[in-house]
Amino acid sequence: MRASHIPNLICVLRILLVAPIVLNLLTGDFLVALILIIIAGFSDGLDGFLAKRFDWRTRLGGLLDPLADKLLIMSVFITLTYIGLTPVWLAAVVILRDVVIVSGAAAYSVIVGQVRPEPSHISKLNTACQLLYLFAVIAQPAFGWPLSIVVLIAGAGVLFTSVVSGIDYVIRWSAKAFAEQHD
Repeated sequence: MRASHIPNLICVLRILLVAPIVLNLLTGDFLVALILIIIAGFSDGLDGFLAKRFDWRTRLGGLLDPLADKLLIMSVFITLTYIGLTPVWLAAVVILRDVVIVSGAAAYSVIVGQVRPEPSHISKLNTACQLLYLFAVIAQPAFGWPLSIVVLIAGAGVLFTSVVSGIDYVIRWSAKAFAEQHD
């Protein structure tokens, strides 16, 4: 294995963390789930840093990283909704945003050509808000904090950034597709 494969390996490890996180949430072991989510969140930043810092970016990594993020976040939101810690409507917004983005990317690749993932600043903020929200929601039963108002504010941040980043993706990629079709 070459050092340049390390970011991809970290993404795969993040994907492998999803099952134990979900299992620990379902069994009520919130502390272990929280620790695993923190590790997953840290790994997300680490693989991106390594890929950019050492120019270890690969096409596979460009696909694995968002896949790992979406799989982790969607699985945890669904699980938290199932166990009654997250409202259905918030999980639906998060999942709908991702379905719209993935469907749009698939349509773009069929109609226009290869998709090169380019997460926007609002999309990165959305991921950070989602991870913060998940941390807050899981920390409540694990430690009795943060206060419910903090979870509510974090949820509002997820709602706002999910809607804005979803609209941003649709506008940006529609404009790119239109420009490509008319060149």
